[in-house]
Amino acid sequence: MTGFGKAIAETPQKKITIEIKSLNSKQFDLNTKIPWVYKEKEPEIRSIISQKLDRGKIDFSIFIDSVDQEVATVINKAAVRNYYTQFKEIAAELDIKLDDQIFSAIMKLPETLKTEKNEIPEEEWNLIRNQILESVRILDLYRIEEGNSIMSDMEKCVGKILALLEKIGTCEEGRLKKIREKLNSMLEENIGVENIDKNRFEQELIYFIEKFDINEEKVRLGTHCDYLIDTMKTEAPNGKLLSFICQEIGREINTIGSKANDASIQKLVVMMKDELEKIKEQTLNVL
Repeated sequence: MTGFGKAIAETPQKKITIEIKSLNSKQFDLNTKIPWVYKEKEPEIRSIISQKLDRGKIDFSIFIDSVDQEVATVINKAAVRNYYTQFKEIAAELDIKLDDQIFSAIMKLPETLKTEKNEIPEEEWNLIRNQILESVRILDLYRIEEGNSIMSDMEKCVGKILALLEKIGTCEEGRLKKIREKLNSMLEENIGVENIDKNRFEQELIYFIEKFDINEEKVRLGTHCDYLIDTMKTEAPNGKLLSFICQEIGREINTIGSKANDASIQKLVVMMKDELEKIKEQTLNVL
């Protein structure tokens, strides 16, 4: 969701620079810095940007160089006359002589000065509006480029998880044999070989091994990884969906680790968790 866009609109009187940048955010958060002469256009500017950008912390700015006199300060003659008339009436009542310094006092009173803003020519606003769209388009190109890079990194991480999953299959070949030998050894040490009921032992062993079977988790993990890859290639917005899929992947990895009862498999599980964390961090950058 990070990016930067810049465009310039030029008229015979001035140069208008438009900048927009975005950072990661769960919501659409737009901050604007707009000169007073264009403030009346702020609602339209916000509408343009919100229609083009879905999420992110957006900072939008307009800068003006070489400006003609956009805002003129003029004396409010009516207000000055009114103040002066009242001063004369009060001076007459109190028998006070007014001097020329009274104007200095009057000019400090409210409403004696007013500003007049020139209207924005329609042609100028259309030029600025087009350049706003251009700056958003450039920012979006940055986002797309960043998105392609993120997708490449996430695909590599998923590939590593799948490779580690295959290694778990290799480690699993001797796992059940080790469990059988360990249980048999414990029984022989505690109750003696002659007292072991082989049939009962096999029944209990099957039940015990079923509790530690991880084939279903392995299948689901592989399916979730494939789903994650497919979802990355769909059109935005899909960031939240990717986060949900990551949760399911994490659930299967944790279950494999808890049921493995094997140090070599648990080591692979830790490595898979590390790759999953990298994916989760990247999904925060996806719309």
